[in-house]
Amino acid sequence: MKLIVGLGNPEKKYEKTRHNLGWRVIDYLSEKNGAEPFRLEKKFNALVADGELDGQKIILAKPLNYMNNSGQSVRAIVDYFKIAPADIIVVHDEIDLPLGEIKVQENISSAGHKGVQSVIDQLKTQEFKRVRLGIRPGPKIIQKAEVTIYQPVPVVETDNQESGSNDKSSCYVNCMAEKGNTDTTCQNWCAKQSE
Repeated sequence: MKLIVGLGNPEKKYEKTRHNLGWRVIDYLSEKNGAEPFRLEKKFNALVADGELDGQKIILAKPLNYMNNSGQSVRAIVDYFKIAPADIIVVHDEIDLPLGEIKVQENISSAGHKGVQSVIDQLKTQEFKRVRLGIRPGPKIIQKAEVTIYQPVPVVETDNQESGSNDKSSCYVNCMAEKGNTDTTCQNWCAKQSE
């Protein structure tokens, strides 16, 4: 069993922001892989959907206790289903990466991301996989809007760019869940899938 968690914030005002990319990728994965509809699981304080990927059960989760406390929901799900850290994939926005860049890593620090730090603190380990989705805007966007880590940046990409980014993110997460691979292997595999 794999747990794939998208980090984000539950309020409507965050729905279409880069800060909620983790949630958006989880929604896309759910659609693409034919998972059950999301349901509210109060015992986890999360929206949860069950699915299957390459014959293996997956749980898709969107914590509802805001980004900086995401670890509480992740911990509750992990404890309930007895999921090992190696079977957890956390998908989140990353201000340190340029918009559209994706990095897959495991067993690394939070690098200042408060949602990831919450997961590390609650699980008492950083030995899980992370899909880091770049949200750092380019120079043209910075000139038009005040950008800080704490303010969500409105999404300005076209639907085609957004769809392509979701496909790429989805491919990385699927590769990690199916094959247990990380960055370089998944990068090559996803490139072949898109040919």
